Parts: sequence; C-alpha cells; structure tokens
Amino acid sequence: MMGILSSSIARKVAMALSGLFLVFFLAQHFTINLTSIIAPDTFNSWSHFMGTNGLVQYLLQPVLIFGVVFHFVMGFVLELKNRNARAIGYQAYKGNASSSWASRNMIISGVVILAFLGLHFYDFWIPEIVHKYFESNPEDPTRYYAETVHKFESPVRVGLYVFAFVLLALHLWHGFSSAFQSMGFNNAYSKALKGFTKLFAVIIPLGFIFIALYHHFNQLPH
Repeated sequence: MMGILSSSIARKVAMALSGLFLVFFLAQHFTINLTSIIAPDTFNSWSHFMGTNGLVQYLLQPVLIFGVVFHFVMGFVLELKNRNARAIGYQAYKGNASSSWASRNMIISGVVILAFLGLHFYDFWIPEIVHKYFESNPEDPTRYYAETVHKFESPVRVGLYVFAFVLLALHLWHGFSSAFQSMGFNNAYSKALKGFTKLFAVIIPLGFIFIALYHHFNQLPH
C-alpha cells in the first residue's frame, strides 16, 4: 500500500476516491435520516435493516470505517507534505489572495469532523453494539425512531451537531469539487459538476442541521 501511494499524484487520487466514497455514504445516511421526520415507520424499517443485515454489518461497515480512517490519515499526510513544500518563502505566502478559507483550512475542518464522528459513534454506534451484543436484547424493529429523537434532547449536543455540520459544509465546499479535479475530470460537464458539488455542500449539511433541530423541538414523551 505504501509503495502504491509513494507518489504525490497517487496520494491525491487515493484521497479523492476515499472522499467520493464518503460523500456517497453521506448522501445515503442523509436519505435514511430524512425519513425520521417524514415517515418514522420507514425510518424504523430501514434502520433495522441496516442494523441487522449481515452484509451491511460485517462487510460494508468495516469498509466504511476503513474509508473514514484512510481519508483522514491521507489528509494529514498531504497537509504535512504541502507545508514542507512551501516552507521556503512561507512568510511571503498570502493565502487570502489565491484561495478560500475552506481550501486553506481543510485540516481544521477535518479534525472537527473527525471529533464529531467520535461523538456520533458514542451516541449511536456504541449503544447499538451494547444493545445487541453485550446486553443481548431481543430485536425490536420499532425502537430506532424514539432512540434517535431522544438523542437530540440536549441543546448542548444539538449545538455540537450544528457546529460540526457547518464545518462539514465548508469541508465539502472545497473538497467535493477538488476530488474530481484530482482525478483529472475536465470536460464539457465540468462547470455543471462543480455547480452540483457546491449545491450538495450546502443542502446536505443544512438538511442534517434541520433534522437535529426538528427532533430537538419535537421531543417524544419519556
């Protein structure tokens, strides 16, 4: 693996591919979460499938975790190499003149998103593992909606989610379109594709924020 990723181009392509994979997962995750405010029964059904299907649990879930770890590790590697490359004459570098805040601070937004993923795992993935494998509770296909809504009861937790999704929007604003550039995508559809990536970078994080706020203000009785 390290031999394959020894060149800068290979590292950028690997970073781009892992990023596109995570974008696909993000869209799928958003679609499922959106049903929690428009069709709770559908949300329960889809969540139960994702939580009990062997293919999802034992193949796709490990692949997803690997993709997350790989993407962020590769991001740190690229950031360090970029900093070393511009070490000479760095004092004269003026980032504002040629790039956006999002592009210059991908590592910052990435770290915040990584921390948010830790919170998200703590809120949802770990309780799911405990529920199924440590407490050995019987299957309950109707429990997912109520559990999700109650997770957004705390205004502090909701605030952390909102902040993380704002940083996610900034991360996607630069990273999504850059992934296609790193892979050499440059043709008649490039402008339309860039417009789509910018729209995605705004709509999906805003959608997650709306879901969190909606459940916070529409709590179920205990």
